[in-house]
Amino acid sequence: MCVPKRSSRRWSGLVVLFGVLCGLASPAVPQAVAADAPAQSASIDFERYKLDNGLEVILHQDRSTPQVAINVWYHVGSGDEVVGRSGFAHLFEHMMFQGAKHIGEDVHFDILKEIGGTSINGTTNTDRTNYFEIVPSNHLETGLWLESDRMGYMLDLLNEKSLANQQEVVRNERRQRYDNVPYGKDRFAVAEILYPEGHPYRYLTIGRHEDLEAAKLEDVRAFFQKWYVPSNATLTLAGDFEIDQAKALVQKWFGSFPALQKPTRTKVEPPPLQKTERRELKDSFARLVQVHYVWHAPAYLADGSFELDVASEVLGAQGWGRLYQRLVVGEKLAQLVYSYNHGKQFSGEFHIVARLKPGADPARVEAIIQEEIAKISTQPITEAELNRVKIGTESGFVWGLEELMSRANRLQSFNHFTGDPGYMKTYLQRVRALDVNAVLRESKNWLAKPRAEVITRPEKPTPHKGRPRGGTRKAPAAKGGK
Repeated sequence: MCVPKRSSRRWSGLVVLFGVLCGLASPAVPQAVAADAPAQSASIDFERYKLDNGLEVILHQDRSTPQVAINVWYHVGSGDEVVGRSGFAHLFEHMMFQGAKHIGEDVHFDILKEIGGTSINGTTNTDRTNYFEIVPSNHLETGLWLESDRMGYMLDLLNEKSLANQQEVVRNERRQRYDNVPYGKDRFAVAEILYPEGHPYRYLTIGRHEDLEAAKLEDVRAFFQKWYVPSNATLTLAGDFEIDQAKALVQKWFGSFPALQKPTRTKVEPPPLQKTERRELKDSFARLVQVHYVWHAPAYLADGSFELDVASEVLGAQGWGRLYQRLVVGEKLAQLVYSYNHGKQFSGEFHIVARLKPGADPARVEAIIQEEIAKISTQPITEAELNRVKIGTESGFVWGLEELMSRANRLQSFNHFTGDPGYMKTYLQRVRALDVNAVLRESKNWLAKPRAEVITRPEKPTPHKGRPRGGTRKAPAAKGGK
């Protein structure tokens, strides 16, 4: 029986979509979403305004539970870094938890935990850096005070010791998540092929060890003073609060900051690949051969991005995707297959990954991948495939709005990439308007171009060269005697 996860009067989009999902005639041949279905029914009510200093504020009221999600986006990511400063945006995210003038040193988490705060963290990607927490409604002011203090007074507690501490923390994070994991080399190889020296996407958000190690205190200060200004930040509150009270608290804790110039972001386009470039890697952490193809693709929400989202699902969806059916189910050559279209602020990437079973023929796997790429680039996908992706995309989108923090992040994301927190209506209209000919056009346009090919092969670890334990020892010489 199909039942909704949760009913709530705070918004009606889930109920509308519930009816669509429950009306599926068959999971094998899903029905299309009605063209005249009210996309605005899945909207999120919000109010957006600016303080005199340029800080954007987005308020989304939900009185159903006594909690408030506090979410701050600074519009700077690793895509804004310059040569020699890779990893700086992420390093600075770590520095923001070290303390500020009125909070004190290294007590941010402790204060929030003491008042019952949850979901406390920060993240960095190519496009933005965010900081967030959920607090009980009666502690909204405490949460705003914490975010205000590190926005305005973080530099007061900045010192060599805190910088050195976080430099090592971030370098260890790179070792643990990138350098010493299976297929970690693959990620760096892909970026090096796709992006030339000087492009901010070349060294990944984690950065290079040498750049992280070379960071100086004055570099951190300069980064903060350029990017961490009110005019380059957006504060979103989602949850249980009175609108007028929330506005008064925001003004109290952020309104006195000076109006500083909003930094200019420089868009950097990747030059097109002139030819397909292939690299073969030896990986001592990997146990299976991996085939990884990557193409340049449109930026997030740009023209063509929705169509490539569909193509990636049709090719790599778990269970029913074309590559999954051929490589995993049919010929049983691969243990894992997936495909995804990853749009970023300046440009995107279209990925296909296949991890082979032991003894499988890599040449055969690559031939099948090429056959399916050629097929999706020359023949329209079926209406059933398209409808399946449409329904999955819309349902996943709407169900993903249940949580307060998810709604706050969605408002932030649309505001960051389109300038309109209410872009949801347009987003759903674009999903519903997708057609098989448009998917064919964009697949042909992008997947026929040169690509990066990275083949990872397992390499046996180098044996330890020290004296082996338990080895044969020379017997002592026998004592003489009669």
